[in-house]
Amino acid sequence: MRKNFGVKTWLYPMPVFIVAAYDKNNVPNAMNAAWGGIYTDNMVGICLSEDHKTTQNILESKAFTVSMATVNQVTACDYVGIVSGNKEPDKFHKAGFSAVKSEFVNAPVIEQLPMCLECELVSYDSETCFMVGRIVNISVDDSIISDNGMIDIQKLRPITYDPCNHDYIALGEKVGNAFSEGKKLK
Repeated sequence: MRKNFGVKTWLYPMPVFIVAAYDKNNVPNAMNAAWGGIYTDNMVGICLSEDHKTTQNILESKAFTVSMATVNQVTACDYVGIVSGNKEPDKFHKAGFSAVKSEFVNAPVIEQLPMCLECELVSYDSETCFMVGRIVNISVDDSIISDNGMIDIQKLRPITYDPCNHDYIALGEKVGNAFSEGKKLK
């Protein structure tokens, strides 16, 4: 038996992205965004309403960063989602974030979040609120690099959003090897 819920914006897992951009005075702002993901080979797509200060900053600067929200920064990441940069001009710093300018785009890299996609704006559709950015670099703090030189997800500790229950969930254990488990059925 199944229960029907109708049309909802529920999908699992929903990443929790912290999107950041500079305003015209190089003041960083950030927001929490859960509706997005990889769009094509080198692009990310995110739904961002045009009325957000961060969206306006991106449209003006043509650049932004997307950081993975983490267990260690859940409070700060939630804060930038519930407080508007249009009403609180210093919300970035009140969240406890500090920024360094990306080497690749005119956008802030949040030092407290160890994984960051650095993006150039490709397009924005104000009717659908869909933004596309070209990933020009991914910067990762050494603290989450494993012995094999790749990202260690257990050290990154990204969170996902549960849209049904309004919870943040830490990603869990490894359950298999991609492109390998299915070979057992051949």
